[in-house]
Amino acid sequence: MRLPVNHTLPLAALIALGGCGGGGEKLTVAPPPANGPAADYPMVIGEPFTIAGETWRPADTLNYDAVGYASLGEEGGTTVSAAHKTLPLPSYVEVTSLDSGKTILVRLERRGPMRNDRLIELSPGAAAQLGVTGREQAAVRVRRVNPPEQDRALLRSGQNASDRMDTPKPLLSVLMRRLDPRATPPQAALAPEPPPVATPTEAPRPAPTPKPKPAPTPPAMAPNPSPEPAPAAHGSLAVQVAAFSTKERADAAAAKLGARVSPAGRLWRMRMGPFATRAEAEAALAKAKRAGYSDARIQRAD
Repeated sequence: MRLPVNHTLPLAALIALGGCGGGGEKLTVAPPPANGPAADYPMVIGEPFTIAGETWRPADTLNYDAVGYASLGEEGGTTVSAAHKTLPLPSYVEVTSLDSGKTILVRLERRGPMRNDRLIELSPGAAAQLGVTGREQAAVRVRRVNPPEQDRALLRSGQNASDRMDTPKPLLSVLMRRLDPRATPPQAALAPEPPPVATPTEAPRPAPTPKPKPAPTPPAMAPNPSPEPAPAAHGSLAVQVAAFSTKERADAAAAKLGARVSPAGRLWRMRMGPFATRAEAEAALAKAKRAGYSDARIQRAD
């Protein structure tokens, strides 16, 4: 005789009943629901893997908080999802644009990006919500969070989670200075710069020794004993200080440092100089580094 199935019984009871009843039909256990809290488990950590000689070790890091550059991928479509190298799959992070301060909640679903100098790869839907579409990369902060089930369910169903509070500008300035120095800076990706000039330090040139005036030469035709030095504006060296995504930020920083701003692709480049001697350029470089621009460098002037 086949036993009736009481759908209100717990799973363990159903399994126990399945073992009874002689030759009756075996009961099958339904798979986990496609939504609800169970849809985020089990979380996958995975084995270490290598990209271009660098090994990445996935781990369940609860207090993960990092800044770097996001690449814009094609996977994920309109979902607000992303790829990450080490955090569990799935897990949830808040991604903040360091240009605008806008913050969104994103579900990590894939491994990547497959470049050592990129922190995260955003789906087209995530990039659109963050407002960074049309770029090759974007400076971002990635912070792991434990959102409420309502937000998790929205992301799993392909919708946007509830709005996050924007990050204030003072904190954005602090985060910009924490950018990973290994990451490709924007000016190198969009407007390549010439390599730094490796020239020895130039000492000031002494004035040439005046030649004795020949007897027949009139005073008006005597050679000039010391040629005029070339003005600094025609120097061959400059100090590359930083690059900014907006002209307003570049102008504000340049005013404090006495630098000049010029366009470089989709960025605004801040430079000091040009300088006629290496000694002048190195003095300006030291000034830029004292102001907090540790990546400043000397290069040829345009």
